[in-house]
Amino acid sequence: PLAICALNRGTTEPDEPNHIPPHKNGTHVSTDDRLAMAQAVCEAFPPLKLCAIEALRESPSYTVTTLKELKQQYPQHEFYFLMGMDSFLGLQSWYQWQGLFELCHLVVCQRPGSNMSAEHPMHAVLAKHESAPITTIETGSIETSIATNTGRIFRVSITEQPFSSTQVRADLYQGLTTKDALPVCIQLYIKQHQLYVPKARNSPQKS
Repeated sequence: PLAICALNRGTTEPDEPNHIPPHKNGTHVSTDDRLAMAQAVCEAFPPLKLCAIEALRESPSYTVTTLKELKQQYPQHEFYFLMGMDSFLGLQSWYQWQGLFELCHLVVCQRPGSNMSAEHPMHAVLAKHESAPITTIETGSIETSIATNTGRIFRVSITEQPFSSTQVRADLYQGLTTKDALPVCIQLYIKQHQLYVPKARNSPQKS
């Protein structure tokens, strides 16, 4: 899902499932199921709040378009867009990507010890917009480093996890356990609704 954080008085919102992601061929479950799972996570982690703007949009969703809409709805908020370093390196392929710096700050999560080549096209962008690196994603740590409402880049070192969404879906399809990779609320929802399983296992048994 699109991960956008609006930090206001210590709150973090929203988490946005994307109904028609322009960078993917499709999704693996319905929009309703993805919304329900996102809501379950938000309930498990109260600072998060679900936003359904992109899920309800009947056209491809672009980050810059969503941010413009959110800025109109929440003019008092400052927005932080969370992404991985791999996504940041490919940012120049995004729709109107330069406009992001007029709408939000970027929080780029990177593995400890990873570095960007000085020859990479995004290196100059990083040098222009970067604030001092921080070690954890904490509201106070970021807020105290900000002098402007938009346009800064914060690099955050994260602990690499031994999971990928592709592998988790493959494990679910094969009936393997994924308890360490998913929150309990998501495991229960997937089991209850028989998601990410072969159609034969998902079909009601004939008597």
